[in-house]
Amino acid sequence: MAVRTRGGRAKPTATAPDTALIAAASPDNPVPQRLLAVATRLFADKGFDRTSVQEIVETARVTKGAMYHYFDSKDDLLAEVYARVLRMQMERLEAIAAEGGPVSERVRRAAADVVVTTIANLDDATIFFRSLHQLSEGKQREVRSQRRTYHELFRSLITEGQREGVFTDRVPADIVVDFYFGSVHHLSTWYRPDGELAPTEIGDHYADLLLSALRPDGPGPAAVKDLPQP
Repeated sequence: MAVRTRGGRAKPTATAPDTALIAAASPDNPVPQRLLAVATRLFADKGFDRTSVQEIVETARVTKGAMYHYFDSKDDLLAEVYARVLRMQMERLEAIAAEGGPVSERVRRAAADVVVTTIANLDDATIFFRSLHQLSEGKQREVRSQRRTYHELFRSLITEGQREGVFTDRVPADIVVDFYFGSVHHLSTWYRPDGELAPTEIGDHYADLLLSALRPDGPGPAAVKDLPQP
């Protein structure tokens, strides 16, 4: 049975997109934020490829000139939808990594944090991963480079724990990080706002699973083949 969680965004109703767009297009919002908010809603509702620049600027109630003052293209808008979330997550990870204390506690906090912040910005992450292939090659390289920087910092915490003997080194740190973030990116396929677990509880469960797998006395990879099959 799939876990249904609470704390995320419900799927739009027939009137929700209009309400969201009205709020996003508020003249009280600065122009760049207004454009990003409108683009996010339109990309979520219609898809990146079916949303035109003209529709974005008309909905945001700005001119094309105003948009191009801040963003060179629709590609830039899509890249920024994800990049702003990644920048926020990077700042939080840097703060956690710089703290003192046991590396296991820092990894636990970092692992839970990326889950909670991804859920809080699930539309942005979902839009991006659904549409990444539609970005220009240059933009794809730029965003992948930013994401790699985040993963490398997370990996440095894993390798720190492996050097100290706190974590097992049976599995290379690169694979640990790739596996964990693969599961985080999968959140959008099952997360629901009306279930029994809050985002912080989900983050704690994910972190517990990661820490359990990294325990030096935990089962090695070879033990997986001995597990009962569904």
